[in-house]
Amino acid sequence: MYEAVHAHPDGDSTASRFVTTAERHGYEGVVVRADDAAPDYERLREAANIDVVDGTEITAPDPQHASGAVGNARPKHTVVAVRGGTDSLNRFAVEQARVDVLAAPFEGGPADGDVNHVLAKAARDNDVRIEVNLGPALRDRGGHRVRHLDNLRRLKRLLDHYDAPYVVSANADSHLQLRAPREIAAVGAEIGLGEEWTREGLAAWGRLVERNRERLSESFIAPGVERGRYEEDD
Repeated sequence: MYEAVHAHPDGDSTASRFVTTAERHGYEGVVVRADDAAPDYERLREAANIDVVDGTEITAPDPQHASGAVGNARPKHTVVAVRGGTDSLNRFAVEQARVDVLAAPFEGGPADGDVNHVLAKAARDNDVRIEVNLGPALRDRGGHRVRHLDNLRRLKRLLDHYDAPYVVSANADSHLQLRAPREIAAVGAEIGLGEEWTREGLAAWGRLVERNRERLSESFIAPGVERGRYEEDD
């Protein structure tokens, strides 16, 4: 299973510290989703016993700015996420096949975004994973946590009904916020998402990485079509 984290300077901990902690917790890999961060991925991979994935999470004020950022990021990163949180950004992300993940769809401040049946179907059709962000469930208290849990349960019903892809994350900004897969699964069971459903969302990061690395390889042209030598008749 994989986890996706925010490394310094976007988060509080370095990518190296995240990798070390994730390995200790039993993860197979870490997606470093960074905006300003640019860790030495080759060095991290050589030193780690788990997979280290270069990703980016695009934060933009509106879809127009996000569109240009996605275009620039897609050839450079294995995983491209767009941070949502408003209705317009949520809709933009799920309608773009170039986007891998709609991140944090509910955390937009005063103008929180939403995910409805239209967006769930668009995510399915464009193969965009919607993030099930357990961060507020783990770390917030009071009314915001209650509202977020309600949103997560409603999101699960939509994802299941429309067979839309999803990923699960604790959305850690610090290595101290990382939790082992079994702990994340237990939280998912406790809040009504289901243990196996939550585990499936953690595992989905790894499948996404595998697919995108294939697509970034020189041999890839399109799904099911790769460059290669033609066989010659004798």
